Amino acid sequence: MRIARIALPVVCVAALALAAAAQEPVKRDFPGVTNYTQVNATIACGGATTAAAYPALEREGFKAVVNLRLDSEPGADIPAAKRAAEAAGLRYIHIPFDPNSPSPTLVDQFLAALRDPANAPTYIHCASANRVGALWLVKRVLVDNWEVDKATAEAERIGLKSPDLKQFAVDYIAAHRKG
Repeated sequence: MRIARIALPVVCVAALALAAAAQEPVKRDFPGVTNYTQVNATIACGGATTAAAYPALEREGFKAVVNLRLDSEPGADIPAAKRAAEAAGLRYIHIPFDPNSPSPTLVDQFLAALRDPANAPTYIHCASANRVGALWLVKRVLVDNWEVDKATAEAERIGLKSPDLKQFAVDYIAAHRKG
């Protein structure tokens, strides 16, 4: 009887973990966010995000926002976004990832931000979710040990559209994969 009391919770936790790992990204409307995708229980991604969306993101349980937009992008207003996120109680991480000149150093910063448990759950965005998809592809392969094809399919569902960013991600993976 004692084994059954212990085994049942362990089996339930294992089943929940497997279900979470198999979860498909879900697109949904989210006021103030373009192209919102809930990837899993701890990650959501999007495109352009207004300051008005930050309180709702906090209410959804997010602890941090990773913004990949450049200061120079129309409508980005990084200082205002930082103020709004922090006013909503969110940690704000700005990683200005240039899609025309992607930097491996910034990928390293992105991965470090996602590995920090203080940032979870995390909302990640750029202008369209194209850059988010590219960096998510890298994370899925190098951190979560996914196959490149499976990670690419998920990244494309999130918003990866640029062949150049996809190639950058694949090259980064090849250069950093332990094996």
